[in-house]
Amino acid sequence: MREIETFVDSIYQNVGGNKKEIQELKDEMKGHLLEAVQELKLEGKSEQEAVEISIERFGGEKEMRSIVGQLFKAQKVFAKRVLHIALSFFVLTSVIIGVLWAMDEEDMNENWSVTEKIIGTEKTVGILEGKETISEDMKEEIDALVQDKNQILNLQVYKMADVKRVTESGSISYHVDEATPVYRIGKSPSDEKDWMLIDLGYEVNDNNTWFVQMESIKLFAFIPFVSMIGFAIYATLFTIWATINAYHHKRLNVGWVFAFAFLNVIGYLIYFSIGKGFTSKTIS
Repeated sequence: MREIETFVDSIYQNVGGNKKEIQELKDEMKGHLLEAVQELKLEGKSEQEAVEISIERFGGEKEMRSIVGQLFKAQKVFAKRVLHIALSFFVLTSVIIGVLWAMDEEDMNENWSVTEKIIGTEKTVGILEGKETISEDMKEEIDALVQDKNQILNLQVYKMADVKRVTESGSISYHVDEATPVYRIGKSPSDEKDWMLIDLGYEVNDNNTWFVQMESIKLFAFIPFVSMIGFAIYATLFTIWATINAYHHKRLNVGWVFAFAFLNVIGYLIYFSIGKGFTSKTIS
């Protein structure tokens, strides 16, 4: 019936999207309207009356056009939001990882600097360099070095002779667990190290009299957790977005969902390339 086709075409005339999907929706709408027309004709209505009543019951051209337009717009907006949120998580996770990495590097450099200033190097004269004992003034200087370093939980100073072990083969090891520190700042070292702590032992100059060990917060340990959570959320949202796109293009199957989930952007690029090639062949 021409009037039914004209009505349905007018509903979808300004709707953008996959042409095949739109045509299927138009055919479905036509089918419902034609069924309604046939039912009304069986009730004794003329064909013209049946068509007008069916269209009126369906909602009318203006209302239906508005509903269909909003539906397609909502689908597009939802897909875009999912993609934007996914990319936001990717960027945010990357930034957090970068910041944690930089902060951890800065902390480790500060730890090394503190140790150098305490026992000295070939280029730096340390507080304890050339000394056999630690005076109260030296302890105050060491305290001043450590007090503003929040990442350092404790620091122990040992006599090198107490901790250094040299085997017959010449290999060197340090056994702080077998010695008593000459000086200590902060709490006693824990027997079992927490996952976010790193136990750092420093022997800056082999000819030095002193050995410094510290327990410091290791921000690097947070990176695997941040990566796992952040990138997992990103990958899930990206998979949802890619799946929606594949559905709209009538190419969705389990294989593509797995490709999006496990290969992420690479999987979508493969999907896009294959789809582009398929479209070109179809047109030619």
